[in-house]
Amino acid sequence: MRDWLVGLAVAAAGVVAGWAVLVLLARRLPPGPLRDLAAFLPDCLTTVRRLRRDPRVPRRARVAIVVAAIWLASPIDLIPEFLPVIGPLDDVVVVALALRYAGRQVPRQVLLDAWPGEPRLLLRLLGDAGARRR
Repeated sequence: MRDWLVGLAVAAAGVVAGWAVLVLLARRLPPGPLRDLAAFLPDCLTTVRRLRRDPRVPRRARVAIVVAAIWLASPIDLIPEFLPVIGPLDDVVVVALALRYAGRQVPRQVLLDAWPGEPRLLLRLLGDAGARRR
């Protein structure tokens, strides 16, 4: 039992360290695609937190956002987090799909107000889906 707890603690420390590296890179890298990529997941978490509390967000979109947040927080992933570069890939895909769905349900300005990062990234992610409902 002790070996399982040690393994779980090491895995949790690895995930936390990975997130810390992403946050550090998002703050230290010069503006450009690498910084945008490093900042994507932290920006998504901030957006999820803000949209979850916004009264202008419909219930369906809020449920999709909460499911994405639970997916991000869950230690169970399709691709293990400790794999460099591709580890967070499933998290990125799930959050992107949830934000696209929310983009169809929530007015675009509400999403832009909740997004802490570069607005052009969110607009590219939403595509035409966010423009349908204003």
